Amino acid sequence: MATLLEITDPADPRLADYRDLRDVQLRKALETTHGLFLAEGEKVVRRAVEGGFTPRSFLMAPRWLDGLGDVLETTDAPCYVLSEALAEEVTGFHVHRGALASLERRPLPSLDSVLEGARSVLVLEDVVDHTNVGAIFRSGAALGFDAVLLAPRCADPLYRRSIKVAMGAVFTVPYTRFEGWYDALPSLSALGFTTVALTLAPDSTPIEEAVAGLDKVALVLGSEGHGLSERWERSADRRAIIPMQDGVDSLNVGAAAAVACYVTAHRAVVA
Repeated sequence: MATLLEITDPADPRLADYRDLRDVQLRKALETTHGLFLAEGEKVVRRAVEGGFTPRSFLMAPRWLDGLGDVLETTDAPCYVLSEALAEEVTGFHVHRGALASLERRPLPSLDSVLEGARSVLVLEDVVDHTNVGAIFRSGAALGFDAVLLAPRCADPLYRRSIKVAMGAVFTVPYTRFEGWYDALPSLSALGFTTVALTLAPDSTPIEEAVAGLDKVALVLGSEGHGLSERWERSADRRAIIPMQDGVDSLNVGAAAAVACYVTAHRAVVA
């Protein structure tokens, strides 16, 4: 069972994993260097541990000890107990959900292992906003997608904000990164997936038509600003749009992913 340790000093060196959580660049460097990530909130902490990630430590206000007591019984990691005011001083924000955990990252799996048995996958090119990455994982999980594949420059799914927005879906949906960017989509086509890029290209067809009858589909979404690169747009097997009313040409990438996932999940597959 986790050892409960009461903390009264915000400068306690044992709290290093939890400092300055609002400083994105600092957190990226720290978490990459030390091979850790943070989970926030009772449900997300629970899902991370249940997902097989090894806890380094926990940080909790006293009121959360009972609610996560069964989780604390599964590990020898220390649990630092401190007031919510002190937790805010350490982290730099109001920990309104009262519980945090620092967990060890795992090596990313191979592309082949992630795609084994998969029929519907999401592919993200340079989606750099952590909120959008989390939202896309959540939509994929809710609508039965088997995996998420990330271009090298995509935001980290295990960054605290991504995890929070995804409500822990990043722990259950397999994902990995492409080693290279240039031939990422042709490599999926070679594995039997039809790559369908969401884009406003002139030859785009409605998403319902683009995915109809397909067995293995890879939905491809681009960055928040300019969308897909010319290389990825051209190398996709098909290009698709979400039909909209006049005056609106596109959705936020998170919203577009939700719509496209729903349509793809309900596609009719030709036997």
